[in-house]
Amino acid sequence: MNVEAMLGFIGLGHMGLPMASRLLAAGHKVLAFDLRQDACLALAAQGAEIAASPRAVADRAITVFLSLPTPQIVRQVIEGTQQGEGLLGASAMKVVVDLSTTGASTTIELARVAQQAGVCYVDSPVSGGVSGAVAGTLALMCACPRKDYQAIEGLLAVFGKAFHVGEAAGLGQSMKLANNMLSATAMAASAEAIAFGVKQGLNPMVMAEVIQVSSGANTAIRDKFPKAIIPRLFNLGFTSGLMNKDVQLCLEEAQACGVPMAIGSAVGAIWNETVERLGAESDFSEVAKIIEAKAGVLIEVKPSSSKE
Repeated sequence: MNVEAMLGFIGLGHMGLPMASRLLAAGHKVLAFDLRQDACLALAAQGAEIAASPRAVADRAITVFLSLPTPQIVRQVIEGTQQGEGLLGASAMKVVVDLSTTGASTTIELARVAQQAGVCYVDSPVSGGVSGAVAGTLALMCACPRKDYQAIEGLLAVFGKAFHVGEAAGLGQSMKLANNMLSATAMAASAEAIAFGVKQGLNPMVMAEVIQVSSGANTAIRDKFPKAIIPRLFNLGFTSGLMNKDVQLCLEEAQACGVPMAIGSAVGAIWNETVERLGAESDFSEVAKIIEAKAGVLIEVKPSSSKE
């Protein structure tokens, strides 16, 4: 198979699998790897080739996308735990596009190591959730030299709308952490506000409708409460552990650069508690359960409730 036409994709989780699927649907040849056999089989059924290891992907694909859950795993895949295992030094790879959320410090270091190995490191975390990954409507926050961005802009467009936020590695991560801190805050604060209204006798669905066209509007109220929390589905496809990871990364980076985050710290405590009580694999919409338990109320529409 022509190496020039091959794209690598490592990490077929909730976000990675639909993103890799979009590359296939756009007509690209994809060589992928994931530790989970079921994810590999799902992508293979769509026409992808599955590699035996991350290094095997980089030995045949010039451009390799990463969609991995933690900074530690990103580092392990790129550098390897033993000589010859990591992506750097592979025979084909010249560009690595990191779609993961790793934090600026890790990304800056990995970009430096990659540059020393002659590899372009594109810092490009994404936002928009599983639904955005499936629909191709993600926001991509891309930081790399502009000429490198222009070279891959067409590929990024397969996933959604790409923004070139700067040339220095780490700026994409800082943009993503700022966004996710706001998203995490909106989820927690909205749960408190809706729980307050429900305990006072309001219908939560009506509350969501009113707030969405009022000054308190946010994406949690617009989408997450009506679709996942009020119907008691809790199925948004992003884990509490990953959201907590992003929030804590933001707090660490903020402290390191001297930006106080009093509100962010309170939000971080709520997400820590969510993980401790409900587990890292719980859906991140379940943060509402923590607020409900303390308020002694369920955010749901009671059978006798009416919008009138």
